[in-house]
Amino acid sequence: MNRRAFLVHAAAAGTAARFGSLAWAAPAAGPPLVLVTADTEAHVAVVNAATGRILQRLGTSDGPRSIERVAGAAVVAHTELGRITLIDTRTFARRHVLSRFDEPRYTAAHPDGRHAFISDSGLGEIVVVDVARGRVVARVDVGGKARHLAIDPLGRRLWTALGTQAERIAIVDVTDPTSPRLVRRITTPFLSHDVVFAPSGDRVWVTSGDRGTMAIYDSSTRRLLRRLAAQAPPQHIAFSERGRVAYVASGDSASLRVHGLDGALLHTASVPRGSYNVSRGGGHVFTPSLERGTLCLLDRNGRVRRTVRVAAAAHDACFV
Repeated sequence: MNRRAFLVHAAAAGTAARFGSLAWAAPAAGPPLVLVTADTEAHVAVVNAATGRILQRLGTSDGPRSIERVAGAAVVAHTELGRITLIDTRTFARRHVLSRFDEPRYTAAHPDGRHAFISDSGLGEIVVVDVARGRVVARVDVGGKARHLAIDPLGRRLWTALGTQAERIAIVDVTDPTSPRLVRRITTPFLSHDVVFAPSGDRVWVTSGDRGTMAIYDSSTRRLLRRLAAQAPPQHIAFSERGRVAYVASGDSASLRVHGLDGALLHTASVPRGSYNVSRGGGHVFTPSLERGTLCLLDRNGRVRRTVRVAAAAHDACFV
């Protein structure tokens, strides 16, 4: 399924709702919480990861597409509006709304706990935001439609795929978060989609946007180490909290696969079709469905615990 076409069709069919008047209240203490974007309904749902219960709905600007936690903030990208919303993850208050973007896509958190790196595919830039102050503090031109991105655990290098089916990946020096510098661009043996550092930092996993395959790179030498079989593209990756396994979601195959760090396939779970993105936190793995509007909650072994319907469409989620 073409995900952009799906959202356009949903909006045209009148499925979008408006939740701008919803209250923003402090979360209940204790339960593990997941924030889920309701793409066509202008809000973010707050879900108890342990029970699957929807606790709140936080009104946002139209089209919340991606969401990522950066220290005490959740960064929400509204791609069609060229806007970013920063949500306080303690109080759920809206901290800031930033408009100096064209097509903001995805966010990666610098290990300093203060800076967010946001890919802007419209401008072909990586934009650096100080989440504490709510300000854009730097930009770097990466020479293409930057999309998925990842930062190594020490905060030295950022890799970003230059498109949804990218011929190249840009590598940026982010040792000084306020002064990012393009180092080089590399080509991959397939059109790339997602880019994720393994927790050790010495490997980068890259998925394909045009075929059922993935690749593992040496992050220092940028040498291709191994090709792995995968299911239908595009695939997305998250690593377990202890860094022992990788979770690979394929929305078009309606599956989530668990791999060892050597690439060995350990387990395959069936998830709702359209479950493209995958995240983890608090001992849980979760994948939202753009097509079904569900949030599928799995345990750390990749076994499905429950699936809850969140909205008409749910593109992304993050653990808070």
